[in-house]
Order: sequence, then structure tokens, then C-alpha cells
Amino acid sequence: MDDIPLLSLYAALFVLLIVSAFFSISETSMMALNRYRLKHLAKTGHRGARLTTQLLARIDQFLGVVLLGNNLINAAVALLVGEIARRYLGGSEFALFVATGAAAFAILVFSEITPKVVGAAYPERIALPSSYVLTPLLKLLRPVVWFVNLFVQSLLWLLRLKPAEAAESKLTPEELRTLVLESGNYIPKKHQSILLNLFDLESITVDDVMTPRNQIEALDIDASPEVLRQQIATAYHRRLPVYQGQPDNIIGIILVRKLLTVSQHHEITANQLREIMREPYFIPSETPLFTQLQQFQEHQDRLCFVVDEYGELLGLLTLEDIVEELIGEFATHSPLQSTRFHRQPDGTYLVEGGSLLRELNRKLGYRFPLDGPKTLNGLIIEHLQDIPEPGTSLQLAGHRMEIVQTQDRAVKAVRLPAPSGQGVNSAGIR
Repeated sequence: MDDIPLLSLYAALFVLLIVSAFFSISETSMMALNRYRLKHLAKTGHRGARLTTQLLARIDQFLGVVLLGNNLINAAVALLVGEIARRYLGGSEFALFVATGAAAFAILVFSEITPKVVGAAYPERIALPSSYVLTPLLKLLRPVVWFVNLFVQSLLWLLRLKPAEAAESKLTPEELRTLVLESGNYIPKKHQSILLNLFDLESITVDDVMTPRNQIEALDIDASPEVLRQQIATAYHRRLPVYQGQPDNIIGIILVRKLLTVSQHHEITANQLREIMREPYFIPSETPLFTQLQQFQEHQDRLCFVVDEYGELLGLLTLEDIVEELIGEFATHSPLQSTRFHRQPDGTYLVEGGSLLRELNRKLGYRFPLDGPKTLNGLIIEHLQDIPEPGTSLQLAGHRMEIVQTQDRAVKAVRLPAPSGQGVNSAGIR
């Protein structure tokens, strides 16, 4: 080495540090790549993305090339720095100490830390172009890499480790939710809301969104023709349940359009109703909403009745109820449903006790707990363990409320403040 000019040693050292930095920055950028965006780019025909995908699919060979190159170069850097130090300081122990420190500093700063920081910050900009260099390099050094990996695979086998299986990662629903929330401007807010609501369909049950039994609009098959005609003429819904005897005894469903056709020429009788009505469709309570959406598709139906374990009617669910959970309210409601809460001149809300907590949270912005009772009346009675008297004030789930009316062993009307200053999670009564 004594015959090599000092300037040539500096030039060789500079080139080696650059090549080492390339290996380090390529390794870090490829490991930091967003795998899902990489798959998307590869599917759209991006050649760099396809090459990068192929490299990451053979991760042992890829790392073998990178680490082989890096270690050989780092060893050469140490030799060059040692030679440069010997020429300046001689062959003393001090020269050896200085050479070791200088080589470690150069490798850390120029070949390790700086390239890795840049690679982690700009993974896509670096990894895709570098794949054009690493792919042919891998083919060139494949025999050497295969020989090294032979020992690596043997060691992994002795340790009972299977990196290929560990590398297969799948996103959980919560991780998908986080991806949607972190998508920023890539996904519009409305689309984010729909996706997040879709994740909730499996945890929400039909009991959370059904129309309660006492709010179902239905026809009594034993009513007189005049009463039936009046009910049909004033019906808000396109489908009406039909009951016999008690409102809980649902025996069929009728399309109002068919009834109007019949009523134009004849009086409506019980026999005519039986001829055109179809059988009701019953489902058990606590059915997940997503499951019920699939069942609607399989049955090619849009309406069902929810019953408890004893077969007692609890409520009615329609396909529109599920769609509204996904995209929000999109249709007008019947007068019965639209009067569940009224805004008062002082800014408070007068709310029916039978209002669904989920509906109050979604439409008015409250934060009532949803893991217990489904209605405001149920939440109040569960908390108090009693039927409160009108005028009773209490604070529940951070909301102060006043009981306005009770009737038939239930809370009929409650006064709630506007949903501002939320975040208090306390419960009290006075």
C-alpha cells in the first residue's frame, strides 16, 4: 500500500462511504415502505414497485446482499483509515487508536445514521429507484448470498424460527380504523364516516336501531272497513304490519300500494287483507347489524320484526334503518318519529323518554353510554332504580337533565341541555 498515493486513498475512502451509504439507505427505506401503498403501485404497473415487491418477497436474499456489501465495505474503510493514520502518525499504538476512532466515526455518520434517517423519512422516493440497482446486484451475487444464507437458515432451523410466517401481517379492525382516521385528506370526511360506521356494524345490534314496539304503525285485521280505509289513507309508510287481537300478534305485512289498488273498487275486508299480505319475518334480539344486513340480502327483504327469547315482539327493523347507520339520515321520518325531541327557546331539548340513546348521540351530539339500556327512559330508570317523580333533576353521563313527565311506569319527557361542555363522566341526583 505504500506505493498508492495518499490522494488515491482518500478518493477510494470517499467512494466506499458513498456505496456503504447507498446500501444503508436502501435497506432502511425498503423496511419503512408502506406495504399497502406498495401493493397498489405494483398493481397499477409501476416497475419500481414490482421490483421492490420481488426484493421484499425474498427478504433473506435482499438482506444478504445489503449486509454482505455493507460489511465488506466497512472492513475496507477501516483498512484505508488505518493506512492513512499510519502515514501521518506512524505505526504507534496512538495511531492505531486514532484510526479506530476515525473509522468508527466515519462509518456511523456517513454510512449508518445519516442514510438511515434519510431512508426512513423518504422511503418511497428512495426504495423504488434503488430497486433498479439492487435487483441485478442480487442476481450477480446470488451464489455468495446462497452460501451465506445456508448457514443462516440452518441457525434459524435450530432455533425453531420461521421468519416467513412471522412476516405475514394482517390488519385488525381497530388497525383499519386507525388507518382510516389517519388518512387525512386522502379520504373525504363523509367517506371516512361511512367507513367507520361500517366497522361498527358488527358491534351494533338490531336492538340499537329498531323502532320500538309502541311506535310501530300497524293495521288491525279485525277493524271495520271504514277504520281500515282511514288508516291506509293516512299511512306514512309503504309497508304496514298487520296484527290480530293484540298489537304484538303480527300475522303479516301489506304493501300500501296494493291496498290502495284494492280499495278503489271494493271495501277492504279481512279476507282481502289475508290474500295480499305476506308472512312476517322474525329475527332474534341482539343480532349484529352486519349479520342482519346479509340476511336481508339473502331473504330479498327489507323489513323484519325483532323478538326476545320468549317470542315477545320488541320492535321493527328496516333496511333503511341499517343504511342510515352507515351514511346518516337520508329520508324524512314519520310524524311520530320526528317529534321525539324539540329544541326549546332557551336552547334546551325536550326529549321523549322512549328516544334511542344512539339516535340522541348521533343527531344531537350527546355522549350517552351505549353498552346498557337502549333508551333514555331505560338509562334513567336503571340509574335511579325507581320511577322518578316529575321535577326530579339528575346528572347522568355528564349531562344534567330534568324529568318533565312520567306516565304508565315510564319516563315520558325529559329536559336536556344543549350538548356542550361534554367530557364529564359523573352521575348524581338531587
